[in-house]
Amino acid sequence: MDNPISIAGTPMDAFHVCAFFNSRDEEYNTLNPFYGQAIENGEKNFHIVDPALIDDHRARLQASGIDTHACEACGQLEVVTWPEAYLDSEGKFDKDRMLALVDRLTGSGRNAGFSRLRIMGNMDWAFGDTPNAPDLIAYEAEVNEIIERNRQPAVCVYDMAKLTGAMLMDVLRTHPLTLINGIVQENPFFTPPSEMIKELESRRSQAAA
Repeated sequence: MDNPISIAGTPMDAFHVCAFFNSRDEEYNTLNPFYGQAIENGEKNFHIVDPALIDDHRARLQASGIDTHACEACGQLEVVTWPEAYLDSEGKFDKDRMLALVDRLTGSGRNAGFSRLRIMGNMDWAFGDTPNAPDLIAYEAEVNEIIERNRQPAVCVYDMAKLTGAMLMDVLRTHPLTLINGIVQENPFFTPPSEMIKELESRRSQAAA
């Protein structure tokens, strides 16, 4: 199997990572080398960010040595906002729409000429008043099969300060790899998608009873 994830010099044999950070400075200090490695290897970065922070995101990439203007112009870097990916025109999270997008990006729609696509998604949208945000965990479970099938790495970025204990455990259980304190590790809490989906369905049934 390929080694698609290599952050802080640690290659791992999997594709879906939950990355936990305590600050934006920590996030970019850790992930910018991962983005830069993609540029050096002729790969593409696809980033999903807060629309209010898109200019800051580009500036932080630029400060790390990535020529954002040139990379966006040639298609090697694509930066989109939450409403262009996770959220629909009404500001709701549509799980099936997002799964289809990831499948297209990492599969049939992957840009010719780039050896790999590296996705980063900032997940802060899920901690506001976004309708259907509870579907996030089901999405994180189901997207594993797409990412593994298409063999392209994806990093989901979470702000530790916004996670409750229960949410933290659910996020952990839907990712085969974790990135904490700059170190990528195999996740002992990972639950196979089929099992996790059954559990989520059971929770919904109990809540509706």
